[in-house]
Amino acid sequence: MTLLKGARLGDSLVDVLIEGGRISEISPAGVAEAFGDTIELDGRWLLPGLWDHHVHLSQVAFTLRRVDLSRVASAAEAARVMGAALAAAAPEGDLPLVGAAFRDGLWPDTPTAALLDAAVGSTPTVLVSGDLHTTWLNTAALARYGFAGHPTGVLVEDDAFAVTAALQNVPRSILDTWLQDAATHAAGRGVVGVVELEMAPNVDDWRRRFGAGFTGLRVEAGIYSSFLDAAVAAGHRTGDALDGDGMLRVGPFKILTDGSLNTRTAYCVEVYPGTSERGLLTVPTEELLPLLRTAVGGGITPAVHAIGDDAVRLVLDAFEQLGTPLPAGARMEHAQLVRREDFPRFAALGVAASVQPEHAMDDRDVAERYWPGRTDRSFALRSLLDAGAELLLGSDAPVAPLDPWTTLSAAVTRSRDGREPWHPEQAITVDEGLRASAHSRVAVGEIADLVAVDLDPFEPGNLAGMPVALTLLAGRATHSVL
Repeated sequence: MTLLKGARLGDSLVDVLIEGGRISEISPAGVAEAFGDTIELDGRWLLPGLWDHHVHLSQVAFTLRRVDLSRVASAAEAARVMGAALAAAAPEGDLPLVGAAFRDGLWPDTPTAALLDAAVGSTPTVLVSGDLHTTWLNTAALARYGFAGHPTGVLVEDDAFAVTAALQNVPRSILDTWLQDAATHAAGRGVVGVVELEMAPNVDDWRRRFGAGFTGLRVEAGIYSSFLDAAVAAGHRTGDALDGDGMLRVGPFKILTDGSLNTRTAYCVEVYPGTSERGLLTVPTEELLPLLRTAVGGGITPAVHAIGDDAVRLVLDAFEQLGTPLPAGARMEHAQLVRREDFPRFAALGVAASVQPEHAMDDRDVAERYWPGRTDRSFALRSLLDAGAELLLGSDAPVAPLDPWTTLSAAVTRSRDGREPWHPEQAITVDEGLRASAHSRVAVGEIADLVAVDLDPFEPGNLAGMPVALTLLAGRATHSVL
C-alpha cells in the first residue's frame, strides 16, 4: 500500500490510498494515518498520468546522440555546424557523422551534397530533418547507402526512411539501453505510456525488451504494413496484452498516405506556391482499402497518417468505403490541414484525430508560406473538437519533444517564444487537453497511473516547463524528487 498525503485535487486537499496498483480510497486530507509507504505531496496538484499517443522512441534515443541542427537558419549554416562537429569529435570507427532536426522550409539557400562535401570532406555524413521525411547526404554517404550519383543529395519519403533505418544499425543491447534512458526521461515529464510507431517489428522488439527488464512506461506497439499479415496470422489484436501485467500491448496499424509540410510532400487540394505540385500521395485509396480491410478484419485498429487536406479527405473516404463499422479507437494521425466540410466526418465515422499541437508552433511560418489563406483550418484543434471529434494528443517525438507539458502548452496557448498566439481561435482548454492526454482518472477503482506537479496546471502560463515532482505507474514511482 502507498498513501499520498496532501494531494490537491480540484479545490480540495485529499489523501489518496493505493493498493494493488489501483486507487482504493480518497479521503479529506488528514483523515488517513501515515504509515511506512507514505508520500507527502504538500499540496501539489495530482493528475492522471499522461500519455503520448504518437512517438518514435528509437528515433528519440538516436536524436539525443546526434548533432543538433534545430536552430540553424540556412543550408550553409547547417554545413558549417556539421564541419565544426567533425573537427571537435570525429565519429568512432566506420560510423557516419549524423545531424538531426533541421527544417529547411524557410531556408534562403538549397542543400546539396557538394555543400556538405566542402564542410566534411569524405566523412560519410547524413542530416535527418526535423519531420523525419528528408535526409541530406554528402557524396560519401550517398555511395554508402546506395544512392551514388544522386543529383542533389536530398532524399525524401521512402528513400529518406531507408537511410534513417540504416543509421539505426547498432547492437540491440546498446539501443535497448538508450531506450531505457528515453523512458526514464519521459517518466520525469509525467509520461506513463506511449503509442510506439517506430518503423520496425515493434511487437517482437518490445516483447524482447520487456522480457529483458524494460520498465518505466506502458507501451502500445504499432504495426506497419510489412508486418501486418504476420500480426493477423499470429492473432494479435489491438489492446491485447503482450506481457504478464499488461504494460505492453498491441497497438494500432500505422500506414502513411502522404508526406509532410516541411518536405512539401503533404498531399493538398491546392498546389504549393510557385510550383505545379500538390504534394505526394504515397498510398492511393485503392491500395489503402485492402490494407485497412486486412487490419480491421484481424481486430487491429487503423492509425492512418494524413497531413494535407486532400490526403485527409481521401483517408476519410477510405474509412467510409470500408463498409463495416470501424473498431473503437480508429484514428487519423496528424490531420494538419482539413477542408471545412471534412471536420464533421471525423465524428460521423468514429475516427479520432491523433494530433501534435507543438507542430503548429514549429511550422506556423512554414504553413503561412506554403498554405497561404488556409492556416485558419490548419492544426485546427478547436474545429475538430467542436465538430465532435475525439482528440488524442502526442508529440511525434523526436519531431517535437517527448514532453506532454510542451504539447499541452501549444494546444492551450497557441504560442511559444513570446510570439503572439497563432490562430488563438483554435486553442483548447487545459481540461480538454488533459482528457486528450490521459487514459485514466483520479478516482476510486482507477489504475494508479498518476503525476504530481508543483504548479497549478490550470494556469496556462505554467504549462511549458512544468516541474514534475512524482510519476507513478500502477502505484510504483518511476520518477520522484520528493
